[in-house]
Amino acid sequence: MDHSAVVGVVGLGYVGLPFAVEKAKVGFRVIGIEQNPRRAERVRRGENYIPDVRDEELKELVSQGLIVAETGFERVPEMDVIVICVPTPLTRNLTPDLQYVERVTREIARHLRPGQLVSLESTTYPGTTEEVMLPILEGSGLKVEQDFFLAHSPERVDPGNKRYTTKNTTKVVGGVGPESLEVAVAFYSQTIEQVVPVSSTKAAELVKVFENTFRAVNIALVNELALLCDRMGLNVWEVLDAAFTKPFGIMPFYPGPGVGGHCIPVDPHYLEWKAKEYNFNTHFIALAGEINRKMPEFVREKALRVLNELAVPPSRARILVLGVAYKKDIGDYRESPAIEVIRLLKNDGAEVVYHDPFVPRFTHGGLAMESVPLTPERLSWADLVLIATDHSSLDYPWILQHARKVLDTRGVTRHFKSSKVVLL
Repeated sequence: MDHSAVVGVVGLGYVGLPFAVEKAKVGFRVIGIEQNPRRAERVRRGENYIPDVRDEELKELVSQGLIVAETGFERVPEMDVIVICVPTPLTRNLTPDLQYVERVTREIARHLRPGQLVSLESTTYPGTTEEVMLPILEGSGLKVEQDFFLAHSPERVDPGNKRYTTKNTTKVVGGVGPESLEVAVAFYSQTIEQVVPVSSTKAAELVKVFENTFRAVNIALVNELALLCDRMGLNVWEVLDAAFTKPFGIMPFYPGPGVGGHCIPVDPHYLEWKAKEYNFNTHFIALAGEINRKMPEFVREKALRVLNELAVPPSRARILVLGVAYKKDIGDYRESPAIEVIRLLKNDGAEVVYHDPFVPRFTHGGLAMESVPLTPERLSWADLVLIATDHSSLDYPWILQHARKVLDTRGVTRHFKSSKVVLL
């Protein structure tokens, strides 16, 4: 309560670094553990690499000694609270990959001391905190609720969102018991405006995967509508824009080239996998994933149709893709459907280049590319300009002026009156 506790944050990425900054801003001393030595060194120099963190704030907090970065776990005994913000990806078979959570938990267990609170923020299936982490931590000889506290409080980070930040986004917290819950709620309440306690870590884990499953299912619904409208010769954007004028009983979702990022393509499959343990099949989740994964193939098919109308065979086509980030105005290309679209078009023999003001270069699955400058010459060079990410900084009227043909997968040009535009 007097902010003399030392806070450890494991993983200084999109979740961990903004969280560390918020804690340090109110006076907590924060020790970050970042196993990427390049990132750790940047934090030590006060150099920011996360869009949701203000450069000057990080620099000032580092200069005051309120944020430090380490690459190992030797300083865990100094920490009163240890917050884990590491990746929880999927395997190729769409099963949970908890190697980072398990590795970090084992390292913490080696240094665990009485009185510490350990809180997992990484998104995962219900049961991870109690079934995976707790046995490892109690392997130290200490007992939860007696010697240390354990909680789950799922991250709710929306990269690039200027309205909702770490501080003003409601925080859900679940503990493995009443003592853990009380300590965790007290901790998070120091910097987050509203904290919502739930009955268990399992409940907190399910809250997060449901939130992202909700989005995945609704995105899949409008993506399937886009596929149907394409068959029916209707403009899906016109239909949706009109539908969303209804003031009740509906929520806006829009189609696109697929889903990307660290949440929507991944988290629903954690719940789908866990449900099988209870002999329960989550049909909506499986179907939504199937539809969303098909969208890059549909974009490729539509691009080939447009090229055919221009009498350009795929093997001689020149395509400029605008945007490879998974969402607009950020530089994160994890699970980006744009990269899969590029791969498919390259496999068809097309010459594909891309421009993205936020992603100067990327390497993914053996595909390595660099962003090209966006010039009138480059736009007129392309047989087809494919808008895969609707970055706000791009001048779309100017792009239309110089492009031969535009395939817009994000609907950003849907209100322009131009025969050059083909909408998804």
